[in-house]
Amino acid sequence: MAQQALPVMYDAPAPNSGLTPAGEVFMRADWTTFKVLSYSPGHARVFTYIFNDGRPWTQCPRSFLSKVIKKALKYNLSLKVAFENEFYLLKLKDGMVQPFDQSLFAQTYALDNANTVITDIINALSAQEIYPEMLYAESGSGQFEIPVRYTDVLGAADQQIAFKETVRGIAQKFDNVIASFVPKLFSDKAGSGAHLHFSLWEDEKNITPSSSNNKIISKKAQSFIAGILFHLPALMCLTTPSTNSYKRIKPRFWSGAYQCWGYGNREAAIRIPQTDGTNPITNIELKTVDPTCNPYLAIGVMISAGLDGLEKKMKLGNPVNKDPADLTKDELLEENINLLPSNLGQAIDHFKKDRVILDMLGKDLAQSFLAVRKAEWEAMKDFSIEEESKILLERY
Repeated sequence: MAQQALPVMYDAPAPNSGLTPAGEVFMRADWTTFKVLSYSPGHARVFTYIFNDGRPWTQCPRSFLSKVIKKALKYNLSLKVAFENEFYLLKLKDGMVQPFDQSLFAQTYALDNANTVITDIINALSAQEIYPEMLYAESGSGQFEIPVRYTDVLGAADQQIAFKETVRGIAQKFDNVIASFVPKLFSDKAGSGAHLHFSLWEDEKNITPSSSNNKIISKKAQSFIAGILFHLPALMCLTTPSTNSYKRIKPRFWSGAYQCWGYGNREAAIRIPQTDGTNPITNIELKTVDPTCNPYLAIGVMISAGLDGLEKKMKLGNPVNKDPADLTKDELLEENINLLPSNLGQAIDHFKKDRVILDMLGKDLAQSFLAVRKAEWEAMKDFSIEEESKILLERY
């Protein structure tokens, strides 16, 4: 049981987690998720639920997400979800970690230079029925982005675990190569996010776009987004849960530092990706998510917040069509646009006060999760990026 309460710095339960070295829980395989690992001959992977005394454990993240999925069905609502991951390829030289190359955004040299590694990653993902839809060199030197095809909610969380393990597993097959998903690995280079894309469905129909104008979002999507934005300061404790996460989330860095939304606006926390021609809007993007999150918890609380918006018929504010950092204080106040938490401590404070999210997680899971975040915040709140990276580099 105590494994649920381990912070990133050491292998011991965080204080006040409610968990001790005494007690055992047991994994039960979901055999529908069984996959042979092409990149690790003789090995396979299967995802599990965690049981305690013959019942789903109150602290099992996969069981938590399953509970949220069932709640959404009461609203006749299902979702399609996908993560959009960024990561760095690094090389070890004379004991020092360096970017794989010195390329710039979208430079084809980066793809040519890392062709063997990237091709093996793509093939290994595809062999697990995780289908990459795009590949390009991101802003940071040696940084890449590989969005994958959407799937059902639980499958998307499983895919996120498998994606990260596959990328890291492939990189390890090459001499002196490391793949890392640390949100802010270098102070002078772009951070790595894991933007969460989702669409809302009723009776096998995508209801994200409005039925009267498919270039704007529907009323239900508006209330769902309003719920996410309302709870976002607390959600960030789960979607961007490391101290390092907040080194990435800054104004003017396309990381979603403001509590607002917009069509095609990469500075807003929630962006509605736009399409060309007659194609309709299809999905919604939550930008304040990174690869240090537990995907079962991150997706689960995001949906819970959206359902709260539906239940309370929350009204969505106006879309923001410019960089919020360019607005005056009066304009920000008039549009009710706020900066989101700038460190994990602030997100923890919001999380502790959010009854909707706490109640959905349940007392046990909320307690252990909060204990871990507090332990990490207290231990690492004054760390520089370089100090964090020494600990996190091969954790994430």
